[in-house]
Amino acid sequence: MDDMTSGVLLDISGVLYEGDHVISGAPEAVACLRARNIPVRFLTNTTRRPKRVIIDRLNGFGFEAASSEVMTPAQAACDWLARNGYTAHLLVHPDLEEDFKALKQGNSVAVVVGDAGTSFDYQKLNAAFRHLVNGAPFLALASNRVFRDADGQLSLDAGAFVHGLEYAADVAATVLGKPSGAFFQAGASSMGCPLSDVVMIGDDAENDVAGALNAGVGRAILVRTGKYRPGDATRYDTAPSLVAASISEAVATVLSQQRDTGRLSR
Repeated sequence: MDDMTSGVLLDISGVLYEGDHVISGAPEAVACLRARNIPVRFLTNTTRRPKRVIIDRLNGFGFEAASSEVMTPAQAACDWLARNGYTAHLLVHPDLEEDFKALKQGNSVAVVVGDAGTSFDYQKLNAAFRHLVNGAPFLALASNRVFRDADGQLSLDAGAFVHGLEYAADVAATVLGKPSGAFFQAGASSMGCPLSDVVMIGDDAENDVAGALNAGVGRAILVRTGKYRPGDATRYDTAPSLVAASISEAVATVLSQQRDTGRLSR
């Protein structure tokens, strides 16, 4: 890894763990990457839990994740708000609000929408809508269609609410999480890697895989865990570089195709 540093971007929920149980072999797979001095970043679109809880859960499952290795849409939103001088009008899950507490108040309001779960209601959606029609910027933490819920079934994610507000207010949201190219680029840059030398591993064929490849990531591997459904590999115009049974198989492939120069073959 001396001449050219390559890195791996990992989705979290559905790839490393599902609900309250770790996916078999996932901690060992991440440890193998670290043992080969391949940097990793954990990129999540989860917006129901603050970063603190995500890190605690990763470490509880044995992934030894540092705060600097975990990248969340809420963090990206806070950076955007601080950089542009806006105050957040939050339509997010109550648990996520702690990630925004340190922000200074700005001169104008920007609407920030995540997966608010049962906190979505007409009054809150309408309040966000009124800010948008009055010209407030629209920040979507993510636009996922569905996620794998704690009961093992698919549940409605934030995307439907984001698109509903876009339709009603006739505006386009800036998506800060996956599939935003800036989100993938931030992950690669934090590892000191060109985006083209990075591999993305995820269970979401649209946002993790097609999003990564469209952003310029070198390879994107779709795993058949988490929210994966049969047919996902061909469901979108941009197909995965590889479909693997799990993160263990994906990492084994990455390591087997690593070139002597330290680059990951495409």
